[in-house]
Amino acid sequence: MNTVARRIEINSRVAIGGSIPLLLIGGPCVIESESHALSLAHRIHSVCEDLKIPLIFKASYDKANRSSIKSYRGPGLEKGLKILQKIKDELHIPVLSDVHETNQVAPAADVLDVIQIPAFLSRQTDLIVAAARTGKPLNIKKGQFMAPQDMKNVIDKALRQGNDQLILTERGTSFGYNALVVDVRSIPTMKKWGYPVVIDASHSVQKPGGEGESSGGESEFIPLMAKAGISAGADGVFLEIHDHPSQALSDRHNSFNINNLKNLLALCHRMKTVLAEDQDQG
Repeated sequence: MNTVARRIEINSRVAIGGSIPLLLIGGPCVIESESHALSLAHRIHSVCEDLKIPLIFKASYDKANRSSIKSYRGPGLEKGLKILQKIKDELHIPVLSDVHETNQVAPAADVLDVIQIPAFLSRQTDLIVAAARTGKPLNIKKGQFMAPQDMKNVIDKALRQGNDQLILTERGTSFGYNALVVDVRSIPTMKKWGYPVVIDASHSVQKPGGEGESSGGESEFIPLMAKAGISAGADGVFLEIHDHPSQALSDRHNSFNINNLKNLLALCHRMKTVLAEDQDQG
């Protein structure tokens, strides 16, 4: 089984796969305000700079799949992309957000360095085709309802558009009602096709709809999920990061406190480096 993923170039500074020890995709679940997103981006970037870990900053401009119609969704496409462009220009880091409809793809591609396909939409052929045709790297999240081997069909949809700049993300599988479970075998299973795989340590501990009008979660298990994913061969970690998780406007129960970010990333980086060394020697 292939355990070394091809190197995917995000921009001239950032890549994932190949010999890159670790990559972080991190940021708040949703853009709450320009000042808040900028502040978090600066702090996350500083941590990654200190640890020499490449960063893709992520935040949603519109959370179209919230549990309740009353839930905060974000600033919207136009305003949200302007904020992400400002972060990109100010910090010189790549940015990622998710698209939910085909008409969002073109304007999103003008700003985003990586286009994300949400887990709930990972079988939406038209959306994947439109995103792939931009030529931008795609981060495709495995649906909670899918077996990891079924992601081969998703990959083929992108490849048929001439786009092989693909990242796959594991974010848990539905386990009864209001619960997810991660089978880390999914990571080597998806890596066998040669693309980088990321462990979404935040959404893996989510309890979808568990709070009635919002999702619950068990954020205390985020470090465990991150380490488990790395030990299984993940090339990167995806984290919802917030300065005050209990006050987050989306996913507060599965957001990771930025004050603990450096320690977790340092540990994951060491684990990934040791595993890479063992693989080289083996």
